[in-house]
Amino acid sequence: MTLMAVMSSEEVLTAFRREIPYLFLGAAFVAFGFLCAGFAILRRKRDSLLIYFAIFAALYGLRLWVSSPLVGMAEQDSAFYIRIRGAVNYVILIPAFLFFISLGLPRRFERMVGYAMVALGSVLAAVTALFGDSRLYDRIHCIAITAASGFFLIRFMTRTSGKTKGLDASDFVVLHWGLLSFLAFVAWQNIATFFFPSLPLLEPFGFAAFLTTLGYVAIRSTLRRDQQLKEIRNELEVARRIQLSILPGEFFASTKFRVAARYVPMSSVAGDLYDYIIADDHHVGLLIADVSGHGVPAALIASMVKLAAVSQRPVAANPSQVLSGMNAALLGNTQNQFVTAAYVHLNSESQELRYSAAGHPPLLLVRNGAVTEIEENGLILALFGFASYSTAVHKLEEGDRIVMYTDGIVEASNATGDFFGQEMLYDLVKKTRALSPAVAADSIISSVRRWAGKQDDDLTLLICDYSPIAA
Repeated sequence: MTLMAVMSSEEVLTAFRREIPYLFLGAAFVAFGFLCAGFAILRRKRDSLLIYFAIFAALYGLRLWVSSPLVGMAEQDSAFYIRIRGAVNYVILIPAFLFFISLGLPRRFERMVGYAMVALGSVLAAVTALFGDSRLYDRIHCIAITAASGFFLIRFMTRTSGKTKGLDASDFVVLHWGLLSFLAFVAWQNIATFFFPSLPLLEPFGFAAFLTTLGYVAIRSTLRRDQQLKEIRNELEVARRIQLSILPGEFFASTKFRVAARYVPMSSVAGDLYDYIIADDHHVGLLIADVSGHGVPAALIASMVKLAAVSQRPVAANPSQVLSGMNAALLGNTQNQFVTAAYVHLNSESQELRYSAAGHPPLLLVRNGAVTEIEENGLILALFGFASYSTAVHKLEEGDRIVMYTDGIVEASNATGDFFGQEMLYDLVKKTRALSPAVAADSIISSVRRWAGKQDDDLTLLICDYSPIAA
């Protein structure tokens, strides 16, 4: 017959009332540990500090339960329970001191003390699980914990700043004092084990205070991140409006040329760019460019590309000179990011199409229902001072359609990883030939976005019709 069987209900109820705070704290610590573990998994990013603390909190709560006299009453005769209780008591040293090490201990000796405690916990837990618990193991454990806690208590009291990622100075102060409180409780509890064994267990309340400071810091950090995110979004919206303002508006009301442009950035700001370098009733100079990368850096460089292109208006009739001048202006100013670009000049008086490009997808010429590639590529812009460019000259005929685009269109991929590709673009260009440039551009962009499902790059498209007789 077990001890639980011979105890009166009143004695059990009294023991239960005495253990309620510890059982509650144990359950709360385990839940908090699982919450931290779930958050670490959701982040999909290895965070050793969070992982070690999650294990530490869960094991600490488990230890309160397995060490409870109530559980001991129920499992009085179980050797397995006695071994598990001892092993949990020692194994908790492993995540506890790995957590302290992950806080950013700056000195080698501090890390050595931490790893020594991890090793001690591993050995005591293994020996207890294999051979059973011993009062000697408990004494060794108490002495080591008291010494290590006192050591880290002194070290953390003398620290005035932290290396923990994501903490500002005020957060570190709060966490600092919470950790000090817990270490002080740990040191006192292990000293009391030797000299005042009848004193109540106070260490869990120190751990609860530490968790409270962590929660406070976490809430402050979340609110601060939300505010920062709001500010970033506002800044990105301003950047988006500024970037859109550098793109040209409606094309000049020409009697011979009709131009439509479509620009769909992947994010708030992007690295694609188009411009009308020159636009009158007899001449059109169309530029399209794509900066490597995405986001704000690419957008900033796109602004530089705009300025570099505008500065080439005096030589707008010579595409190779336009690209050479842009390359000279950008060289050394783009932080090793590069730019692909294409520029075409259309002249209704001489009926010439003059084209040059710098590492850009070929221009498409639609004539009499057929699609012809025009490619005259030199080196990409902004990286090579020795780069040179040449101009391809073609006859311009009534009814010609010019299509220019960035590689985001042909490299758009669907769920299976297949690219939209040149052939599908050519088919779309043919099918939309009878539509106006604006309607055709909308149709092509819509088809690409339906194909891709999600957008992985910026999409930019320019379509120009030459119709002198119809006009």
